[in-house]
Amino acid sequence: MAFGIKREELQAWKDAVARGEIAFITHYWLEPRFPGIHTVTKVGCADLDRLSEWCVANGLNPRYIHRRQPFPHFDLIGPKQKEILARERLWEQMRKFGMLDD
Repeated sequence: MAFGIKREELQAWKDAVARGEIAFITHYWLEPRFPGIHTVTKVGCADLDRLSEWCVANGLNPRYIHRRQPFPHFDLIGPKQKEILARERLWEQMRKFGMLDD
């Protein structure tokens, strides 16, 4: 279940993914398989080669890309999520979901 994002934010992410950009969207998430994890960042790109290269460059296994068309994406959770959001300077997403250290 996803919540905590506006329809306009989701549409902007979908548009960027469809253009072949590497796009990020973070939302609250409840998944019993991952206790203690409350957010996920979806890193999407319609260009699967580009998304695979992005995964490798960030130490992630492209095997775990969700190849769902038209919005393929990689799910970032846990410490790697925070690390990559900070590296990408996505401060607003980090602030909104309580990932910035005060």
